[in-house]
Amino acid sequence: MPVFDGNHSKLFHMLIAKVIGTTVSTIKDEKLTGRKLLILRETNERGDPTGKPYVAVDTVDAGIGDLVLTAHGSSGRQTAITKDTPVDAVIMAVIDHLVVEGKVVYKKG
Repeated sequence: MPVFDGNHSKLFHMLIAKVIGTTVSTIKDEKLTGRKLLILRETNERGDPTGKPYVAVDTVDAGIGDLVLTAHGSSGRQTAITKDTPVDAVIMAVIDHLVVEGKVVYKKG
């Protein structure tokens, strides 16, 4: 979901997603060599699938079935691994649990 400042300018874009698969690419930009590319599907705040699949660079060793936090666009190129790399989405955290309105709605297990 986009996050806005007081002037309604978009600051950054983060999504909750579930890892649903892996991708193998032998021919790719040299800056992506050695990077794990995972297939994700956007979810809602409870971990239920809502969006189309997309590919993201994994910087935290996520695995199939994990719920993750992703950054997109220029924010996706702000990690040490993705800086100056041609990526649009990056996995920057594996989610342990989600709390919505004071209730635990997801717990890794």
